[in-house]
Parts: sequence; structure tokens; C-alpha cells
Amino acid sequence: MKFPIGLQSFSEIIEEGYAYVDKTEYVYKLATTGKFYFLSRPRRFGKSLLVSTLRSYFQGKKELFKGLAIDKLETKWEEYPVLYFSFNTGDYTKPDRLEEVIQDMLKDNEIEYGIPESTQSSDLRFKNLIQQLYKKTGKKVVILVDEYDKPLLSTVDEPHHNDYRAILKAFYSNLKTQDEYIRFGFLTGVTKFSHVSIFSDLNNLKNISMSAEYASICGITEDEITKYFHEAVEKLAVKKGFSYDEARALLKKNYDGYHFGEESEGYGVYNPFSLLNALADSSLNYYWFETGTPTFITKLIAERNIDPVSLGDGIQVERCDFDCGMESESSIYPLLYQSGYLTIKGYDRDTDFYTLAYPNIEVSKSMTDILLPRFANVEKVNSGIFVGNFRAALNRNNLDEAM
Repeated sequence: MKFPIGLQSFSEIIEEGYAYVDKTEYVYKLATTGKFYFLSRPRRFGKSLLVSTLRSYFQGKKELFKGLAIDKLETKWEEYPVLYFSFNTGDYTKPDRLEEVIQDMLKDNEIEYGIPESTQSSDLRFKNLIQQLYKKTGKKVVILVDEYDKPLLSTVDEPHHNDYRAILKAFYSNLKTQDEYIRFGFLTGVTKFSHVSIFSDLNNLKNISMSAEYASICGITEDEITKYFHEAVEKLAVKKGFSYDEARALLKKNYDGYHFGEESEGYGVYNPFSLLNALADSSLNYYWFETGTPTFITKLIAERNIDPVSLGDGIQVERCDFDCGMESESSIYPLLYQSGYLTIKGYDRDTDFYTLAYPNIEVSKSMTDILLPRFANVEKVNSGIFVGNFRAALNRNNLDEAM
């Protein structure tokens, strides 16, 4: 089995024979029941692959979807002009970098569709591109934006953060002002910045981030493990000397537990990045945190003086907390949920309160490594050894050594 680790291109995964967990039923549902959507999921959770799948669908690449769920649902397979923007790459610590990145992506889209290159500001150039594409093709435009908030998350502590916010506000405002020329719009990100126009101005944007019907649009479910990865789990079990059921149980403890909505029971999903790596390696390592944790997360935790133990025990938050932008001074816990460090463990309809806690062992163990240096006199690089020696001393009943 070829595991698509790090691959974000739907066409490459299909054409090169990588394992693909079929999410195309959701693609059809999105395309046929609405127009503008926003989806929040943690990093490395499959958002980019979903956007790539939408791109191939709206480009009318029927051959790529043969045998998938959408193959039985779609009968028209219309081709639309697709404008694709990914903010995943780029060193946004430089003040001028965002405008350069946007202008470069606009140029790529102009070249792809034979539209004369413009020298306007990014927001006006975007507006012109949408209108020109509509006039040239006679079809409304599809706009896909992946990781819309990456420039803002990367510059939370930078002096040019507000400048970036103003640039993006003007850029995204076209999603509303050019509505008559747009067939479909889909944006992904980790969190929400309330002062960016997609949330403050776009009242026609449907946020499906906590919708039960889209709870498993990203991530991998128990049923999907059985359907697509049975042999890979068996291989892991043999290598580790476990039974098949024991291997499944350990995978669940380490990588499952994510819930994205009120119906937290029955909609749990696995972190796809960690699960695929574990099955590819036939191992049970911690992969998600190795890809890097934003420094502003640990800084916020320290500034708010949050007890890391309480994060594991469960924290209650109100529904309205999820509607606050991350730049607000309200609760930090919804941000930790959106970033993947906490997940929904329960919902009380009477009080409208959510209970948030660590989703699995991988996150709780890794958070200990990250938070420990802020609560103990130990360097981050030695925190794992520190914890191990501390535990060993307690096991030997040597309290002096432990202290």
C-alpha cells in the first residue's frame, strides 16, 4: 500500500495509486446544496486535499473520480474556471511578503486562463480577474482558498500583523462584492479572525466547522480504517506482537478522539496525518507534534496561566466563545480546540456548554513536553528525560531524588 503522507494533490494520489479515503460524497453535497462555505480544522488534517478534490471536481475531471462515491451521484460534470489560492507557504515574518504571495498567485491564475496580467493592488486585481474570467468563459467562477489564516497565525506577535489583516480584508471582500460572477466559494483555515472581512462582512458564508453532517469530512473514521486499512493494521499487529484488536485499540488511544460538533458521540475521527504515518511505519510514534507547534499557542497558555492538568480533566466553554475571533481577549480554549490541542468531549443542551479536553494520548503526552518547561526548571529539549527520571524516582519511593 502506498500511503499519501504529505501529499495534498487529489489528482496525484489517484493517478499514482496512493490510498485514498473516499470523501467525494461530501464534495457533491457541498457543490449542490450551497454556494459559500468555511471549514475550520486543525493543521495536517486533510483540508488541503479536500480543496484539491473540489478543484478537480469543478474542473470537470470526471476520469479521476471513477469508482468513487461521486461517480454515482454526478451526471453533468460541468467545467468551471477555478481560482485557487493557497497560503500554506511563505515566510510571513517579512512585512511585504503577503502582498508578494497574493500577487504571485494572481499572476499564476491569469497565466493559466490567458488573462492579461494586471499591475493593480491585490484586491483590485482579484476583482478584475473574476470579472474577466466570467466574460471570457461565460461561466461563473469557482474560488478555493486554502489556509486563509496562515499569514495571520504566523504574525500574531509581529508589528505588521494589522497591516496583513487589512490586506486580507480588502482581498476577501471580493467574495461578496463579486457574488454575481461566482459559482462556488470554499475557504479553509484553523481559526477565525473576526476583523477579517470573510467573517465581519460576508453574511452569506456558511460555517460548517461544527456541523454534524460534515463532522468527518476530514479525518478518518473507524469504519474507514476497516474499509481501507485492514491489512496495514494487521501488519502493525504482527510487527508489535499484538492481536488485530489490540492494535486497533492502541491506534484509537493514540490518534482517535477528535469531535467537531455537538454530537460528540459517534462522530469521532482519527488524526489522518498521525494515523497514516503510524500505519506506514508500523509504529506508534507521535507524528503530529513533530511537524511543529506554533509558538503563539504556548505563549498564550503561559500568559493566561493555564494549568496543563486542567486541560486533560476537561474545561467547560460557552457556545458564544466559539464565535469570538482569536484576537479577542475572551477564552483561549476554543482556539486550542480549533488548533487541535483540545476537542469536544461533551455537550449539555440545558446550559449550552461544551466540555473540551485532550483528544488522545499523542496530544496529551506532547503537550506535557511543550508545557513542562514553563512550569518546571528544565529545558524543553530535556523535558522527556526529566519526566522519565521523575517517574522512576517516584517508583523507587525516593522522594528526595524526585523533588
